[in-house]
Amino acid sequence: MAKVHICKYMNRIVIFLFFIMFLVANESKAQVPSQSRYTTTGRIGLSVNNYGTYGRPTVRSNTQGPPSLAFPRGSGIEHLFEAGIWIGALVDGQVRVSTSSVDASSGYSTGGSGFEFTQLSSIKERSKLPNSSSYSSSAISHQDFMMTQTDSFVIIPGTSIPISGHANPLGAVMKLETYAWNFPFADFFVICNYEITNASDKRWDSVFLGTFSDLVVRNVNVTRDAGTAFFNKGRNGIDPTYQSLFAYQSYGDDIEFTRSYAAIQFLGIDWRGMFFNPAKPDTFTSKGYPTPRVNYNFWNFNSVAVPWNTPGNDQERYLKLANSIDSTTLNQGDGPINGIPANWLQLLSAGPIVNVEPGEKFTFTFAFVCAKQKEPLSYLPVGSTNIISTPDSRKELTENMKRTRATYVGEDVNENGRYAPELDLNQNGKLDRYILPEPPESPLTKVVTSEGKIEVYWNNVAEYSVDPISRTRDFEGYRIYRSNAGDDLGLKIIDEANLIAQWDSVGNAIGFNNGFELVKLPTPMVFEGDTTKYFYKYTMNNIANGWQYLVVVTAFDKGDKKLGIPSLESSFTQNEVRAFAGTTPNDFGSANAKKVGVYPNPYNTSAAWDGTSSRNKKLYFYNLPATCEIHIYTNSGDLLATLTHNSETYKGEGIAWTNSFGDASKTTMSGGEHAWDILSDSKTQLTTGVYLFTVKDLKSGEVQSGTFALIK
Repeated sequence: MAKVHICKYMNRIVIFLFFIMFLVANESKAQVPSQSRYTTTGRIGLSVNNYGTYGRPTVRSNTQGPPSLAFPRGSGIEHLFEAGIWIGALVDGQVRVSTSSVDASSGYSTGGSGFEFTQLSSIKERSKLPNSSSYSSSAISHQDFMMTQTDSFVIIPGTSIPISGHANPLGAVMKLETYAWNFPFADFFVICNYEITNASDKRWDSVFLGTFSDLVVRNVNVTRDAGTAFFNKGRNGIDPTYQSLFAYQSYGDDIEFTRSYAAIQFLGIDWRGMFFNPAKPDTFTSKGYPTPRVNYNFWNFNSVAVPWNTPGNDQERYLKLANSIDSTTLNQGDGPINGIPANWLQLLSAGPIVNVEPGEKFTFTFAFVCAKQKEPLSYLPVGSTNIISTPDSRKELTENMKRTRATYVGEDVNENGRYAPELDLNQNGKLDRYILPEPPESPLTKVVTSEGKIEVYWNNVAEYSVDPISRTRDFEGYRIYRSNAGDDLGLKIIDEANLIAQWDSVGNAIGFNNGFELVKLPTPMVFEGDTTKYFYKYTMNNIANGWQYLVVVTAFDKGDKKLGIPSLESSFTQNEVRAFAGTTPNDFGSANAKKVGVYPNPYNTSAAWDGTSSRNKKLYFYNLPATCEIHIYTNSGDLLATLTHNSETYKGEGIAWTNSFGDASKTTMSGGEHAWDILSDSKTQLTTGVYLFTVKDLKSGEVQSGTFALIK
């Protein structure tokens, strides 16, 4: 028996020495620069940081940068200040908690108190999408981010500066992978999967894992609130069925432009071949282990009032991890659910894991989930604009969490963590998570705009897609969606896109049975510089020039009744195009040259497409040559602004309107128009008056001139 103990002890020493050697050998590697990436494949935009946090705290003051937790991505509707993982355990009977994020007023700071994890790698990306530059056969989702972090450093690598309050690390090394999809039935969540290793020489006992978050739901493009007023309008709730907590905005100047939920959802822990599932505790209790549980905690920023107090040390943080505020307290008048709106912080935790030996690994998985509030909304009290959450308003959130859970569970439909041959969808002899039925591949799309017209071309790749579960080619048809003029001003252009046409296979009970003859080209179309063959074309007429229209082509399948799979549709985001109709390039040197002009003219206070800010205004120059210079003057001849136009590259960039309401990377324009923000080159606003302009065709050298009026 003594020999066994000696062997175990020696093994721990060896593991610890190897880890020390790892840290020393990789000290320069540990000084990998801090790095942030954000998800772009679906409707959810989440910033992921290699130093251990999620979110971008400065999004409220710098709206032009990456999202924090935006849904829909590009809408300005943000849901997160910052989030991170907490690990708590007893080591030699003493409490230790390592945190990657805490409630700090300015968010993450290198070496700051509570920010105790250090990056060991940069962020790598891989994708299941065949046409992605990051394609990898080992990818889990359409956009995987991968990185490694540790709490083992007590000083900032490369310096002599201590990490504040971090003298007793657990010695954890975490390999984090995040997964995001672009399917319309799975583009509203990001799954975060940690492989955690006890890289110390000490056993961890009574281990709890938690996700700390500062969920704040606001529309940063609309609200004028700053400081405390930005954060104090939130309410929270819990959904024990899906082991989640959620947040939403209760009131505020942007409430009509928000109406959204953000949730943190616990998905599971795999430890020693056992699946930690509070809904099925027998796996643990049958072996004499404590009953698995999920805990829900909330507190006010910088509060000292129990039970809403901010935990200030490891002992207090461990108590939060290991316990849950009871439902009665949560619903008290000062609680986060039916109490007053406030700057609530959240902690969703799970445990206990009895122990983790040195060198032992286990996984911990949770997800960020977003959803729109559904009507009817409830208000408190009667006549108030103060929104409260109800099961009806949470219908979409509930469905989204259900889908998130199903994605994580994969082949483990019994949710017991055990392999079952009859559930092995890909017949590889092991239990696989993250299994999704797949719709047909997204059609490759080409959009061409001209005056009053949008022409849409797409290829036929979707028709050869094979569903990985049914193993059949189950393509059924195509759909085209388009937004209406002005939908972009509500910052929900994807949500507002309407189905305008559908074509599907004949001779079955699915869809319209109208076939494809109306849109199929006699011979495939090929564009210069583009090797794709486009087999289909649809033309939209009577389109208003100068307005932004979202255009999306999707493919959908038949589904499979035997397997219980409904008809699935391809991504709404993978091939979305922001289309602007307008005049095509005009050759000033030709006999048929058209007269250059401006619209609207006169420009009277604002155009209908303008935003509410004085910086979000625009007018258009039209009938422009393919390459030209535009000069704008006062009526006395003083030069105010110079614009350079190139029809091949111009996508509306360079003005605040596009930053607020558009997406230049996905925009197609007609080539003969150029938008101007009605600001001088020094960014001063123009006053009422008549202005002169000239346009020089850089190919022919010909010049045209004209005038326009501003009326304010």
